[in-house]
Amino acid sequence: MITKGDHLFLSGDASGLIFKVKRTRLFALTCKMWNIQTFHGYNSFMLQFSPLDPIDYLVIGHLTIDQTPAGLSLGGTAAYSALTARALGLRVGIVTVWAGEIALDGLAGIPIVTAQVDQATRFENVYLNGNRTQYVRHVAPKIDLALVPEVWRSAKIIHLGPLVQEVDATLPDGFRPALLGLTPQGWMRIWDEQGRVSSCAWGAATEAMQAAGVTVFSVEDVAHDEEQIEWLAHQGRLVVVTEGAAGCRLFWNGDSRRFRSPEMEEVDATGAGDIFATAFFARLLDTRDPWEAARFAVNLAAYSVTRRGLASVPTQSEIDTCLMEVLH
Repeated sequence: MITKGDHLFLSGDASGLIFKVKRTRLFALTCKMWNIQTFHGYNSFMLQFSPLDPIDYLVIGHLTIDQTPAGLSLGGTAAYSALTARALGLRVGIVTVWAGEIALDGLAGIPIVTAQVDQATRFENVYLNGNRTQYVRHVAPKIDLALVPEVWRSAKIIHLGPLVQEVDATLPDGFRPALLGLTPQGWMRIWDEQGRVSSCAWGAATEAMQAAGVTVFSVEDVAHDEEQIEWLAHQGRLVVVTEGAAGCRLFWNGDSRRFRSPEMEEVDATGAGDIFATAFFARLLDTRDPWEAARFAVNLAAYSVTRRGLASVPTQSEIDTCLMEVLH
């Protein structure tokens, strides 16, 4: 054991993984078959080990640090999707890499399997005349899927949510989800020497989309290229293209439908696509009805743009409202 400032580092025996535990507040990280939790007391703490529980929703992707005018904040598909899945009543886990530059208080109560790295992936969005330019300021190492605990490999939903090509697009043998969902934005982007992000072709699209149950991407991910959208729509079993405030398009069984988003006063759209995808995956698994899943997800994601950052995760009232609308 090594203590450094406010953190305790434990060397694990699984793939050289390092466990990082926050001393001053309840904070849980997991490795393989164990939960590690700290409980802060007066001038002391203790560790409690317990078997890792099964989960319903596993999201794999980088937790990120977002550089904003207000300072550093936690971001990434893994964060937004995990919190949304929990809000929907699912048992959630995250597999990622993390360096600990900022606290993970916003994810308290969610078990996380993490490999220790020197620096987390970091993004900055620069706005000029209403247009956004995204920069990646640092790219953390790839995620080794061997880190996924055995008990989590049969989660009902496994969500691959890359941001910087950090995870493979297909699952290896031994993973048995009822639904594999992809949000491939991280496989559809490249960045130059200054870190400026732009779109690129996704070379593994056909193989990955045919293996997945659902693929969700945005018009921005393909630079609004309608020919690319049409081609991708024919690669997967079920494909959803989000269009921001305009809603989404759903492609399934040779048919396509558009779902309009309700009008909301937009404050911050960050994370809305992740919230949409998670809501869609969860509702699809519940109902087996892609049209209903799209209706639910587009309405729930619309609420998210009225708040900033992780506060955009759906509330129970919003979830209940969107569920009830199907009866009207």
